[in-house]
Amino acid sequence: MTRRRYGGVEQVRVEVLDVPEPGAGEVLVRVGAAGLDRGALHLLTGTPLLARAAFGLRRPRQPVLGFELAGTVVAVGAGGAARSSTPALAPGDRVFGTASGAFAEYAVARPDQLAPVPEAVTDEQAATLPVSGGTALLAVEDHARVEAGQRVLVLGASGGVGGFAVQLAARRGAEVTGVCRAAKADHVRGLGAAHVVDYATTTPRDLDGPYDAVIDIAGNHPVRELRRLLTRTGALVVVGGEGGGRVLGGLHRNLAVSVLAPLTHQRLSWFVTRQTSALHARLGELVAAGEIRTPIDRTVGLDGVADALAALQHGTLRGKVAIRP
Repeated sequence: MTRRRYGGVEQVRVEVLDVPEPGAGEVLVRVGAAGLDRGALHLLTGTPLLARAAFGLRRPRQPVLGFELAGTVVAVGAGGAARSSTPALAPGDRVFGTASGAFAEYAVARPDQLAPVPEAVTDEQAATLPVSGGTALLAVEDHARVEAGQRVLVLGASGGVGGFAVQLAARRGAEVTGVCRAAKADHVRGLGAAHVVDYATTTPRDLDGPYDAVIDIAGNHPVRELRRLLTRTGALVVVGGEGGGRVLGGLHRNLAVSVLAPLTHQRLSWFVTRQTSALHARLGELVAAGEIRTPIDRTVGLDGVADALAALQHGTLRGKVAIRP
């Protein structure tokens, strides 16, 4: 599934390309399933413009969309080796993780960004975990450091990252309030939220704080508004944000967090998820043990990717989309 130019879903099409060849220290994966995360939408539109320094300034460097995948190793690159901390992979191994160009029958990946798929986990489940689940796990456990008995607010609770964040916070014994569209309230309650708030009728000023942690995944609320919702030593974790202009998107809030963090008793943070084998393996263990589940809205083929991207853009998805090449 490719797009040769930045733009909307009209740029997306199915193409037949040569099977990529793995280089030194890489593996070729036959993709069993891929996951749709919000990053794919940014890769499609080329916004915020600042991100094009990595994607390609005028047109995409990598025409194939997608980042999350699960599948089977079919070849190992000649010469070189994977990093010493990464177990060696061989043809036939079932793996999941991240790779540029995942919306395809084959993708090249780095072993240090892959982990074994637990036997009890399907490719569709595994493919929806790496970016969204990994981001949620780091936000809840490493940055917010959620504990039992705390009050946790998740903004954007019905999306990919939000759905996992709600589950992970509830799993740790927190009282979770999820903010989402009214139509998705039952979905968010089913993930473990004790309270659900309709973002269309309730502003942050109306919420019943204070909260021990606020995990902001959607929207573009000013940092000062979110800080008012916290206890004196509460944690604000800015994971993402839409809007804020074509150049920076919501990145101006990250800058505000960095400036304010040393000046307050509140714990203010933002981060970029580093995809690692260890992170993915931890997620696989949680799903295999039944401690979290993968909220999948739908499963589509490559010809359904454009419609899935449109649904993601319009905010109508409940959780993730799994793609079967």
